[in-house]
Parts: sequence; structure tokens; C-alpha cells
Amino acid sequence: MKVLLYRYRSILEPDIMHTFDEFGLETVAYEREMTVKDDTPAESVKHFSRFLMENPCDFIFSINFFPHVSEVAQIFHLRYVTWVVDAPVLELYTKMITNSCNRVFIFDRALYDEIHPLNPDCVFHLHLAGSVSSRREIIEHPGKGADRFAHPVAFVGSLYSEKDPMDQVHDLDDYTRGYLWGIMSAQEKVYGYYFIDELLTDEVVAKLKRSLPVYQIPEESFLTDEKLMSLFYIGNHITAMERADTFRRLSDSTDTYIYTGSDTSAMPAIHNMGFANTLLEMPLIFNRSMININTTSKAIRTGLPLRIFDILSCGGFCISNYQEEIAELFTPGEEIVMYSSIEELCDLVAYYLDHDREREEIAHAGYEKLLNNYTYEITMQQLLYKAFEK
Repeated sequence: MKVLLYRYRSILEPDIMHTFDEFGLETVAYEREMTVKDDTPAESVKHFSRFLMENPCDFIFSINFFPHVSEVAQIFHLRYVTWVVDAPVLELYTKMITNSCNRVFIFDRALYDEIHPLNPDCVFHLHLAGSVSSRREIIEHPGKGADRFAHPVAFVGSLYSEKDPMDQVHDLDDYTRGYLWGIMSAQEKVYGYYFIDELLTDEVVAKLKRSLPVYQIPEESFLTDEKLMSLFYIGNHITAMERADTFRRLSDSTDTYIYTGSDTSAMPAIHNMGFANTLLEMPLIFNRSMININTTSKAIRTGLPLRIFDILSCGGFCISNYQEEIAELFTPGEEIVMYSSIEELCDLVAYYLDHDREREEIAHAGYEKLLNNYTYEITMQQLLYKAFEK
């Protein structure tokens, strides 16, 4: 069987290709999206259709959902299998989500609950996975200088300050600005329940739209102004607020190392190590650091982000913010540790830095749970079985 992998430089794609190879599938990669980012939808359809005619396959696969890929798959009568690993993914709200060729797997149940009714027979909920085999090779044969990746507390990722669309907002009246910043400050402190949608009035949404220099929802979209404002604009801003506050507080009391390209000048006590190489350095950071922090983007309302699976697949100890679905996959306190406030996070970090045996036992148990249940080989077998079940 031959699969066409539609690539756009997702960090998951090497693991997907390796898994397809393990399954004995022949893979051909379409890579235009990796370098050309300004094609119009019509151009995207044209180029992809031409490639598909020159490279016949049995089905198409991508990380996240591409409407023009679904459109082409529908025309060619091919199954389009896609694994949604981010949130928000605004393309999920386009009319192409209703195509019968789709087999869409969504990791976040709250997002799944919104999208599933649009195509009930073709949209599924499925958690993410971790790559043990590729990480193990790096961890067991690290090369010289690997000790520099061993830290008391580590975090790998963006602080979202450079991804904050609310920076575009201008000329909001004082009441609306105060209202928005009030509900965002309240949401920052709450884990496990996202209430922004309930507090956005039509008037506030309208004023926020007028304050943006560029704002557009695609035609024939299921996306609403309220949903776009809630998850994309406001959700990303809350994430930036939360990460800034979290690592400022944590670094004031604990030796904290962060691998990021974000600006950390407002955190004088933190150690900014710059970017980490995803394939060669990140596994060593997770494996060798005493504590790894996961802070989930607010747009991921219930699911487990990829970072948790990355940490556990490397045998790392993970402390994560509370997410509703974590307890469905891992046992809190035995395989992973969760916090529900910044204050609790600081207390947990201090505790586990002083309790080596407990920390190491939890890290090992989390690794074993992932190894036996949530590797790419296990999870993608479930995904493909469901995708071709009928």
C-alpha cells in the first residue's frame, strides 16, 4: 500500500514516516508546502493535483487539516487521513471538513465536540503519541557534552509573546479594554474550564473586531467571530500571560532553564538557553533534567499537548498544568504530576527536587505507561484501523 504524506515541516513528520516504514507502507512525500507559503487556494489545488496524478497512491495523510488537500482527495476518490495535533486549527471550520473522503482524528476532546457534528461519520477523537525508539538512540548515544543539558528545572518551547495576535489591537475604549483584561486575568488562573466564550458579549466582539487592522473569516466557514476571538486572539494572549507569570515566579525561587527564542528580558533570574534542536537536543534535555515543565496553551482546552508525550517518551519527569484528559491516560501522582496554580507548581518543584527517589519512580512509571500504550506504532495502528474500518 502506498501513502502520500503531505508535508509542511511539522516536527511530527519524521516520526510518522518512520512509523509508516515500520508498517511496511511505501511513502511518497509532497513537500511544496515546506518552502512555498504564498500559494492561493486555487494554486494549491493545481500543484497538488498535478503531483498526485504523477504519483498515484492509496490514501493521503497529513498532520493537521488542509482544506485544499481534502478538496483534491474528494475529486480523486481517495481517503484523506489527518491527525490534528494543534489548537486552534482554524481550517477545521471550513466547508471542506464535511467531505466524505475525510478521516479526521482530533486530540482535544473539546475541539472534537465542536467539529464532530459537522461530519459525524468521519471525525474521531484520538490522543497523541510519543516516539520511544528514535529518542532512545539519542539518549543512549548522546556524544560529547551531553551533560550541559542536565538542569534542575527545564522548559522547552515558546512563551507565545511573539505569537500574540492581541498585539495588533488598537484604539479600544477603556471599558472594553478593562473588561477583556479582567476576564483574561481570571481565565489565566483557572485550569480545567475555559469560560471565555461565555463572557464575550456581541458588543465586546464587535469592538474587538473594529480594533484590528486586518480581520477576516473565510466565506462558507463554520467559524464564528466569537469562536475566533476566543481561541485565537484571546486564548493565545492568555497563554503568553500565563507563561510569562509562571516562569518569572518559578525562576525567582528555583534554578530554571528555558530553551526558547522568546524574549525573557523581564525574567532576570532565568537561564535562556536559546533554541533547542528538536531531534538531537530536546531528548537529552527531557531525559537529563530533574524536572520538566509543561504549560498547555489555553486553546487546548481538555487534551494532552504533544510536549507531555515528548517528555515521557524520553524517560523524563513531567509536571504539567491540570488538563481534564490527563487522568484518562496517566495516573496523576504516579506517572505524571499536575498543578492547578502557579503557587502549587512552585511548591511541587521544591518538593520533587528534594525527593529524588519519588521523582525517579514517577518518571519511570510514566515512561512505561507510554511505552506500553501510547507509542506512535501503537497509536497509529489504532488510527489507521479506524480510518479504514468502513
